[in-house]
Amino acid sequence: MNYIENAKPFVKWAGGKRQLLPTLTELLPKESISVYCEPFVGGGAMLFHLQPEIAFVNDMNSELINAYNVIKNSTDMLIEELRTYDNTKAFFYEIRNIDRDLQAFAALTEVQGAARFIYLNKTCFNGLYRVNQNGQFNVSFGNYPAPNIVNAEGLYAVRDYLNQAQVHFMSDDFAYILEQLPSGTFVYFDPPYLPDVAHPSFTAYNSKCFSLDDHIRLHWWCEQLTKRGIKFMQSNSYTPIIASLYACYDIQLVQARRSINCNGDGRGAVNEVIIRNYI
Repeated sequence: MNYIENAKPFVKWAGGKRQLLPTLTELLPKESISVYCEPFVGGGAMLFHLQPEIAFVNDMNSELINAYNVIKNSTDMLIEELRTYDNTKAFFYEIRNIDRDLQAFAALTEVQGAARFIYLNKTCFNGLYRVNQNGQFNVSFGNYPAPNIVNAEGLYAVRDYLNQAQVHFMSDDFAYILEQLPSGTFVYFDPPYLPDVAHPSFTAYNSKCFSLDDHIRLHWWCEQLTKRGIKFMQSNSYTPIIASLYACYDIQLVQARRSINCNGDGRGAVNEVIIRNYI
């Protein structure tokens, strides 16, 4: 396979790993990775960095997974749709509020849904993805003078990688994708972090949908992977609970900078851990 240099995350994502890629790369298994799994893909920084030949990719955000599939299969139509979108406050709220009308939202084509998703990410405040209890996108207009709404070069690069590799997409509970992994797969977990009481706001984006019980369940699955001889690496917050759950594994403490936060004081360096079941 050819390595596609410009294949990068096409959206800004809370907890994205672009800045930590050098550290994460040093901690990868020494052998080459041909089969890869990422159950919480988000922006896909690690996926595009490694560009494995076979990948099993999942995220509970169905709009995000739809965008991946549209880029893979209908890039030209997506770019054409995005070029009709204006960076104005009135147009932003018109597009944002489509999900207030369930019938109108359901009537969007896959291409229109992907374009809406990317457009809102590029033009909303700080690139934050957040929905209310009704599942409605509720981030305000970012008021940026020239957001890169149509990054055609980047979208084509992502398309090229997704089409030359065997990338299998799912939008389901993480356990379903782990159940079907073949031997020799490498798994990278970047779940919604367990909230850190010192920096609670940087995990608020996902806290209501990924609970402590889910983290305990994730730990159980990590034990099952270890028993099967499947190597994994996990990023998470540095908390006593996480340290206790994974005490038997290799844990590296790192600092990451958080740039997505509605409160400027919540941005900055925070402690995270990288957990591995191998050395």
